[in-house]
Amino acid sequence: MKEQIEALRQEAIARITAASSLQALDEVRVAFLGRKGRVTEILRGLAQAAPEERREIGQKANALKDILTAALETRLAELEGTLKQQKAQEQSVDLSLPGRCVPQGHVHVLNQIMEEIVGIFTQMGFQVALGPDIETEYYNFDALNTPDDHPARDSHDTFFVKPGVVLRTQTSPVQIRVMEQTPPPVAVIVPGRVYRVDLDATHSPMFVQMEGLLVDKGITFADLKGTLMHFIHAFFGPDIKVRFRPHFFPFTEPSAEVDILWTARDRHTGEVKSKWLEILGCGMVHPQVFKNVSYDYETYSGYAFGLGLDRIAMVKHAISSITHLYENDLRFLEQF
Repeated sequence: MKEQIEALRQEAIARITAASSLQALDEVRVAFLGRKGRVTEILRGLAQAAPEERREIGQKANALKDILTAALETRLAELEGTLKQQKAQEQSVDLSLPGRCVPQGHVHVLNQIMEEIVGIFTQMGFQVALGPDIETEYYNFDALNTPDDHPARDSHDTFFVKPGVVLRTQTSPVQIRVMEQTPPPVAVIVPGRVYRVDLDATHSPMFVQMEGLLVDKGITFADLKGTLMHFIHAFFGPDIKVRFRPHFFPFTEPSAEVDILWTARDRHTGEVKSKWLEILGCGMVHPQVFKNVSYDYETYSGYAFGLGLDRIAMVKHAISSITHLYENDLRFLEQF
């Protein structure tokens, strides 16, 4: 039995030393010190040993158990240390390598357009005003002289949050809020998002608009046209082709729409085409709107206009569809 214990020790130490992984080492532990391990079986079999050998065998078996336990712990520490070194090497940073260039973001094309237009109008003396995206029907329709039976107030054209509350269909409600709080003269521009139930190549359910309002004594349609032509030439250049068309808006009288000749490549056929594209609506502020904000319409007059920044971007950059501006395709956006 003494010889067997010594042979067992040599075999166990050899296997512990040869274990190259935590799993292999644990298999050695189970084989020798587990519940059915070979050293455990010796200790359990002491009852069958001769009485005169029982004590000595027990001492040697327990000593072997202690030796193997210490050897296992030592080898475990060695293997864990090796694993830590491997992980450290895998995760280490080679400071001699060239740095990775992080792509730099930039301002979205619509924000670029907005900043440029705001700059043009502020140079003319306009101030920037803002208002809520969620509006009451009073500010979005009633105060702007829009009758109850007007098609724009139907659900096929306007997003209703709840009865009497809508996602604003235009930035014009802000002109009412400004005039309620500010006596004339007034000169403001109002950039912001607006919402309509519409979607095609030149329409989007959410788009960006910029309202303009000027109220003072002696303001005429000639002032309105002069302001808009100054903006158009400053933004697009002197050679841009423009036309004014008579139109109707409930909150202005007389009213007009302004078109610009738009040239872009058709997204389906690839053919380059030119056609007129409406970029804004405008007109002289309706007397009823002045009454709603307690302005003296016999003393003061004014004009208002609403620019579609999305369409202006389409003309500026020859973009074929308004949807490109909102698809978040970096291949498209990185061009600007």
